[in-house]
Amino acid sequence: MARISDSADRAARELRVVFSRLRRRIREVAQDADLTPSQESALSLVGKHGAATASALAAAEGVRPQSMATTLAGLDQHGLIRRSPDPEDGRRQLVTLTDTGRARVEGNKRLREEWLARAFQDRYSEEERQTVLKALELMERLSQP
Repeated sequence: MARISDSADRAARELRVVFSRLRRRIREVAQDADLTPSQESALSLVGKHGAATASALAAAEGVRPQSMATTLAGLDQHGLIRRSPDPEDGRRQLVTLTDTGRARVEGNKRLREEWLARAFQDRYSEEERQTVLKALELMERLSQP
C-alpha cells in the first residue's frame, strides 16, 4: 500500500474539521428550540426519505427502536408527524410528515440555504466564490464510489 502524502493527510484532517464546524453552524441557523436534536434529526429524516417505519428510522439514525419511539412520540405531540397502518403489513405503522411538519422541514431548509448564500455573499469576493465552486467540483469525486 502506497504511503499517504503529507498534503493528503493534512487535507483529510482539515476538511473533516471544517465540515464538522460548518455542519454544526448550519444546524444552529434553524434550530428549533422546542425540539430536541434527536427530534430535529428524525423530522429531517422523514422529510428526506418519506414514509418509513419506526424501526427503519431507528436503523437509519443508529439508535435503539425504543429511543426512536420516544423521539417520535415527541414529534407526534407537536403535530409534526402522523402514523398510519402499513398497507403491506398491518402490524406496522408508517410515519409521515403532517402538513405542519413538512412546512417546518422546508422552512428550515430554506433558512439554512439562505444563511449559507448570505454568508458566501458577505464573506467572500466573487473570485473566492468561484474558487470554492471549483474546489467543490473536485471534491465531488470523494462522494463517488
